[in-house]
Amino acid sequence: MVKYIYEHTNWTNFSWDEKAINAVFGEAKLMQGKIIGQMNTLGFSAKKEATLTALTLDVVKSSEIEGELLNYNQVRSSIARRLGINTSGLVPSSRNIEGVVEMMLDATQRYTLPLTEKRLFGWHAALFPTGHSGPYEIEVGKYRTGDMQVVSGAMGKEKIHFEAVKPKLVKAEMDKFLDWYNNDNQLDPVVKAAIAHFWFIIIHPFDDGNGRIGRAIIDMLLARAESSGERFYSMSSQILVERKRYYEVLQKVQHSTGDITEWLEWFIHCLKNAMLATQNTTQRILRKAEFWKLHENTPINERQRTILNILFDGFDGKLQSSKWAKITKVSTDTALRDIKDLIEKGILKETNEGGRNANYELADFNLE
Repeated sequence: MVKYIYEHTNWTNFSWDEKAINAVFGEAKLMQGKIIGQMNTLGFSAKKEATLTALTLDVVKSSEIEGELLNYNQVRSSIARRLGINTSGLVPSSRNIEGVVEMMLDATQRYTLPLTEKRLFGWHAALFPTGHSGPYEIEVGKYRTGDMQVVSGAMGKEKIHFEAVKPKLVKAEMDKFLDWYNNDNQLDPVVKAAIAHFWFIIIHPFDDGNGRIGRAIIDMLLARAESSGERFYSMSSQILVERKRYYEVLQKVQHSTGDITEWLEWFIHCLKNAMLATQNTTQRILRKAEFWKLHENTPINERQRTILNILFDGFDGKLQSSKWAKITKVSTDTALRDIKDLIEKGILKETNEGGRNANYELADFNLE
């Protein structure tokens, strides 16, 4: 039977082929520098906006990887409130959203602090405020005391994808992990983020929530790599896109004898792709900042401001007066008045699709 990596003596003395990862590592570092440079040209509010967008995506997508769909606007509002960002259309958020946001902000804003058992237990408790994962009661705020298997398939035909470290060894393994995390400063933080996630996932120390906590650890080390709590790209969004490959590589490398080259290669590629994806988001944020600069003296009411921000952030579907009315909680007549006013100001335009319901979109604008 094929052994798991942790069944080998000194299994955490990981090795990898430097040559194999050097090229992509150089590309990722270059991209990282480019994005930070781009962001530093933004004004204060646009930078905050970029951080808010990246953190919101991180929380939403990290949960989506686990099959849990969180409300984007609730997550965004929760983060905005905690970071003191004034943004229109704040909505109250549920207890489980507050918990996952707390964990993510603790990881990314307090990235210089040591990672301790107490801190991890706090994150775990924040993820499961009711002591339940779905309908099941779980051990919260402490290491698991039961066996852990990752399985799929119908009852009686289950396939075991992974069997984690035995519960009696979890504490010792985690002590070793935390000691390495806090005291090994020789590795580049990007490589360290890749190793930390893999190591943590192999131990699987909790009853549930290991994936989300493992990804928060990635974000914490990436914040440390950039010496900044400002986040401009979302690793979790990219992991979600590459989820199939993520699990394939984890599954393969969990049976290695200590060589984690394939995992590091995939991780750094994924990081590079996350940064490439963020360039589009950056362009949107820049465009939004330019728009509000252009219209700082234009009379725009709160309802119009809310919808315009939604259009810049990426509106799902077509904008019609009925949707406007629903989002801003006004009559269709008021919505139409708001829309006509923005058309007269050259901010909105009607699309040429015809049909019974008119659709509207942002008009082109230039700063000159």
